[in-house]
Amino acid sequence: MPFYPGPGIGGHCIPVDPHYMSWKVRLTGYETQFIALADRINRAMPEHVVTVLTEALNGRGRAVRGASILVLGVTYKPDVNDIRESTAVEIIEMLARKGACVTYADPFVPQLSLDCLKLTAVEPSPGALAAVDCVLILTNHSRFDYAAIAAHAPLVVDTRNAMKAFRVSGSSIVTL
Repeated sequence: MPFYPGPGIGGHCIPVDPHYMSWKVRLTGYETQFIALADRINRAMPEHVVTVLTEALNGRGRAVRGASILVLGVTYKPDVNDIRESTAVEIIEMLARKGACVTYADPFVPQLSLDCLKLTAVEPSPGALAAVDCVLILTNHSRFDYAAIAAHAPLVVDTRNAMKAFRVSGSSIVTL
């Protein structure tokens, strides 16, 4: 089964259950080093995503501060309305703190309340895609029109390999 990097893990069990297992194993005198390592890597992914996005914008002569970024998908996995432990929340907050103008589109989450801002979902229309500095794909919902994203977005940072069919040499699609 292939595994692809993503913006981190989320949901109600995957981020939590391995720690319970690790704790139970420690009670028997053993260490689960692989679980701890995976946790460190997964917890570092949101910051890594922001770094990749920053470098992609810098490559186009644009700073994060003041950049308009359209986030596609805020749920922890595709085609659900669950944002529990979603790394999208952390990434959006990081971008907002850096001065980015963040909007989002998610057919399953009409409104999003974060510590630093309250957002309402927008429609990822061709005009909305073309009007932003960067589109950041955090959840690969099946309802998103990836051909339209490829055709209209000036820059795409794809953390879910959703744009694999549209990547060509010299394209404006950046992946993890």
